[in-house]
Amino acid sequence: MNKIKVVVTGAAGQIGYSLLFRLASGEVFGNDTQVELSLMDLPQAMKGVEGVAMELEDSGFPTLTRINCYDNADTAFRGVHWALLVGSTPRGPGMERSDLIRANGPIFVGQGKALNQADSALRVVVVGNPCNTNALIAQANCREIPPHRFSAMTALDELRAKAQVAKKAGVNVGAITNLVVWGNHSTTMYPNFEDAKINGALASSVISERRWFTESLLPAVQNRGAEVIAARGKSSAGSAASACISHIKNFLGKTPQGEWFSAAVPSDGHHYGVPKGLMYSFPLVSGGDGTYKIVEGLELSAYSRERITISAEELLKEREVVKDLLL
Repeated sequence: MNKIKVVVTGAAGQIGYSLLFRLASGEVFGNDTQVELSLMDLPQAMKGVEGVAMELEDSGFPTLTRINCYDNADTAFRGVHWALLVGSTPRGPGMERSDLIRANGPIFVGQGKALNQADSALRVVVVGNPCNTNALIAQANCREIPPHRFSAMTALDELRAKAQVAKKAGVNVGAITNLVVWGNHSTTMYPNFEDAKINGALASSVISERRWFTESLLPAVQNRGAEVIAARGKSSAGSAASACISHIKNFLGKTPQGEWFSAAVPSDGHHYGVPKGLMYSFPLVSGGDGTYKIVEGLELSAYSRERITISAEELLKEREVVKDLLL
């Protein structure tokens, strides 16, 4: 059997808890792969981590071979093949986005340096917000691993957009393809409805009201996280974990012909005017072996280009806030 070692930070948190059982079950890496899980969290959260480890043991997953519990990245990241960086400092009362970025910066500097001890085949997924810039910081501080092995999760935004379009069109969400999210995981993100398809037909030919896309879909996706908090009293956890599973599967599996998916990856400066070095969400296709390519040659409207540029400009500002943390 194949063997894989996965570390999840913020393991005692809601997203980590929702994620770990699915990683252990064989759902993600297959029933022919033995999974060793490393659970990492802050020292004060280790009692909770131990409880999660007990539950994982009690679940009796045949694919789960070992559980490790750590309170520091230097030991947790040794030899790992996948690092799922879920834990981050949440936004507190009165905090601006720049304050949140600065609060998380040192965490991801340390984790980036610790990732130099990972396996050479390492793949990194950053879920903890602000995920694009957190991923940029971690990648910049990890010189041993190529930049393209780092990504930030925008799959939740994509899935939220697909669910809204499916509801409007009266179809199953599986009928929606190529509705990908461009840019930053923030209110500037752009779910590009112009290239989306419903059962293979352009979404705009099925839903003829363009105003619905611009005035209902976009704000619904951009503000969905806040709405969940208002309704539930807690941030998205189960849906975020499901999106992380989708993110990993998108990179591991071969993308169906003519379809794309969303993830934030390092920009090389040669696609759609996005500056080099930003961790930016593009439409991607996977080769089925962990490699990916940015979809090229899309004919974007002036409206789409404007939205793509706005999100890139925000990420440039975020990079300026943490420029002293980028090696």
